[in-house]
Order: sequence, then C-alpha cells, then structure tokens
Amino acid sequence: RTHTPKHKESKHATCNRSNICPDAAEAASCPHAASRAHSLDAMPGPTNFPVFGSLVELLRKGGLRRQHEALIDYHKKFGKIFRMKLGSFESVHIGAPCLLEALYRKEGNYPQRLEIKPWKAYRDLRDEAYGLLILEGKEWQRVRSVFQQKLMKPTEVVKLDGKINEVLMDLVGRIGKINVNGRIEDLYFELNKWSFETICLVLYDKRFGLLQEEVNEEAMNFITAVKTMMSTFGMMMVTPVQLHKSLNTKTWQNHTVAWDRIFSTAKVYIDRKLKRNAVRAPDDLIGDILHHSSLSKKELYAAITELQIGGVETTANSMLWFIFNLSRNPGAQRKLLQEIRAVVPLDQDPCGEHLKSMPYLKACLKESMRLSPSVPFTSRTLDKDTVLGDYAIPKGTVLMINTHALGSNEEYFEDSKQFRPERWLRENSTINAFTHVPFGIGKRMCIGRRLAELQLQLAMCWLIRDFEIVATDNEPLDVIHSGLLVPKRELPVAFIRR
Repeated sequence: RTHTPKHKESKHATCNRSNICPDAAEAASCPHAASRAHSLDAMPGPTNFPVFGSLVELLRKGGLRRQHEALIDYHKKFGKIFRMKLGSFESVHIGAPCLLEALYRKEGNYPQRLEIKPWKAYRDLRDEAYGLLILEGKEWQRVRSVFQQKLMKPTEVVKLDGKINEVLMDLVGRIGKINVNGRIEDLYFELNKWSFETICLVLYDKRFGLLQEEVNEEAMNFITAVKTMMSTFGMMMVTPVQLHKSLNTKTWQNHTVAWDRIFSTAKVYIDRKLKRNAVRAPDDLIGDILHHSSLSKKELYAAITELQIGGVETTANSMLWFIFNLSRNPGAQRKLLQEIRAVVPLDQDPCGEHLKSMPYLKACLKESMRLSPSVPFTSRTLDKDTVLGDYAIPKGTVLMINTHALGSNEEYFEDSKQFRPERWLRENSTINAFTHVPFGIGKRMCIGRRLAELQLQLAMCWLIRDFEIVATDNEPLDVIHSGLLVPKRELPVAFIRR
C-alpha cells in the first residue's frame, strides 16, 4: 500500500488525494491552512543571528554540502512551512503538497524564479542576453513560447529518439569496452560525456566523439567549464555577488572564465547551424526554432547555452542515481528486463514508440527521482502578496520548494526509504501529484523535461537489455550537495554482460 495509513487518512485526506480541490475550498482542504493568516514574522524557523542568519547553525550541521539533510530536519522540527536566512539570503521553505498546490493555483502569467545573481552579473559584464533561467515577465514568456512549441510536445520530442539512440549505441559499446571486471572508473564522468554528446547532437547536429578512444579536448574543456560554473555560483548566491566582483575573488574569476568558455563554444556551433540553410530533417527541432523564431542572435545564444547546461549535468546525474537504485534492487531490475524483452523485438533497438508500452520503466524512473532527486529544491519568487497555509507572505519573498523533503516524507510515501516502483502503478493510488515535482511546477516547469525523460528511459532500456547492473557493496552511500546531489564516493556498481 502506498497511501497514508488509515488512522492518518482522515486528517490528511484532502492533502493526499490526487483529485485537485478548487482554490475556493483551499483553506478548508488543507490541514496546514488557518482561518486567519499570520504575518511572516510569526513563521517558525532556525535561529536567525544578525548578519549570518542561520548560516552558523547550518555550518554546524555540515554546511552547504549537507543542506538537503538539514532542510529535512527543519521540516520535522518546524512543520510544513518555515523561514530561514543564510547570510544575506532569506527564504520561506515549503514541504507539503497542499501548500504547493495552493501556490500553483495562485500562479500569475509570469511566475518568477529565484534571481540567479551570479549569472546575471556575468551577462551584464559581457553584454550577453539573458536565457530562460534568468529572464522574467513578458520577455521570459516571449522566449519560452518559442521553445515550448517544440520541446514540451511529446509528439515533437519523440522524433529525437534516433539521435538519442545513435549516442546510446556508443555508450553501451564503451561500457562493454572500458569496464574492468564490470567496474567503470568515474562512471559519473562517462555519463556526463554521454549526456553532453546527446544534447550537442540534438542542438547542433554535431558529434564530438566523446565516447570514442580519442577524446575531443574542446568538448572536455566545455564539460569542465560547466562543472566549474555550477560549483562556483552557490557561494555567490549566499554572499553578495558585487562583493566578489569588486574584490575579484577567486570564485568570481573562476565563474567568469567558465562562462567565457561555455559561451564561446556554444556560439561557434550555433553560428554553423545558422549557416546551414538546407532542408531540415523532421528531428531538427532546434533548426526550426533558429530559422522560424523572431529571437535575436544574442537571445538564441543565451537560450540555447542554458538549454545545453541544463541538459548535461542534470541528465547525467539522474542516470547515475537510476543505475544505483536498480543495482540495489535486483527484483525491480529483473521485472524491468522482462518488460523490455516483452516490448522490444530482439532484432530492434528500443525507440520512442516502444516506451508507450513500458509503464514499469516509467515507474522505475519516477521512483528513482523521488528517492534520489538530482535537484533537492526549486524556487519561486512571489510576484504578489500570497496567503499560504497559516501565513500572509509578502510579494518578493523567495519560496523554496523542497522536493527532497516531500519525497522522503512518510506521511506521503509509506516506507519512503524503499525503492518501490509499484507504488506508482496502483490503480487506486492516492499519491498526490504535488508530492512529486522533480521538474518543478506550473508555467516555469523545466523546459527540457520531455527530452530528459526520453533520454533516461531509452538509456535504461539499452543498458538493462545488455547488462545486469550489480551492487559491488551494500554499504550506505553518502550524498552531498554540490549544485546537484552527488555521491561522495565512486558508485559501487558493476555492469555484467548478459
């Protein structure tokens, strides 16, 4: 059973139902809503010291690298909603599906994300345009709609399965070649190369040959630059960017150099693609966008560069956890292999069409993303005064949506530490849609979601068909936060050819 135990059912029924209650009944429907809203000052949260806020307390709990664990503890201590201040950065944290639903219902036309100040500072320094992750308002909507028509339509995205498979054939071949007794040295890096190769083929029609013996140095530099950029911007989110910029700190220098490399590489390939004016293939989504949109060249550079960044690290990370979770759950892996063999004929490669008949594969991916989310929290900036639960929250407040805390909460997922794909398949499942939002919610949901899901599902079909993924030890795997959630040691898995 995956729903809440009976004795809890009545109290949390409307919070746990997957049928969505109308906004008017929200106060009645959500047990965390009060009849009269309190001010933000009344909201509980960890100790807020002058200047440092809760940073000192968080450092005692293991620092920013352990913040995902600290947030789960804080939710247990302070409830479904609490406030926290880290240095100059203040936020309200949400960890209940009904609060998330209320937020979604009240969303305006142009929902705002958390302002990524280090990225903006770089764009302003180099006079580059803003992409989808940092644009706001009507400008965001204008750029988003150009990409959305292609990237959010399953019928359009599925046309990319040929390109995705071309790279997967190389990945499976490479795993077969480079493993030593089934083990792969730095599997995460291999997966980064795979996702980089795939997104480049989709965006630029260009193969970098990263999965070949001779590695392309330019592409390796790009991947390293993305890693550097991701690992340096966190510090500048909790300490003033202007300070880093004016003192020219090492963090700011590394961040800027990384972005320079990312932009210069992307520009070269976008320009080449713009020059090729030939008849486009049906799977040339980006070609259509480049040639049919009203976006300026600068806007295309910014938007596509961000798509590429979003597409490399997060997809590789999700795949890493997917592999790990299946290695620790051989029963689920056997069941998945049966489904793959039943759907994909022996003489064919898995393709987008096959995925339509693979509910267990989709459930396995969902469960992996619940148990081991790449991104433990996403953000919103309120564009108007909003009542959530007990509190009236003023416009401009940053809300953190704690997906990791939601997914690991026993109230919403019985035996939450267990990998149980079946919980997603029950016809009478009472899992509320708002307890599982790995790609964010509403109008600002991740625009690469469909592409990422297609890549991950196809990749797992290829891998499981050819290899058994076995756990080489059953010791706990320590997880740290470094922009994304990553394992602290090499993944203890081996690939044994079937």
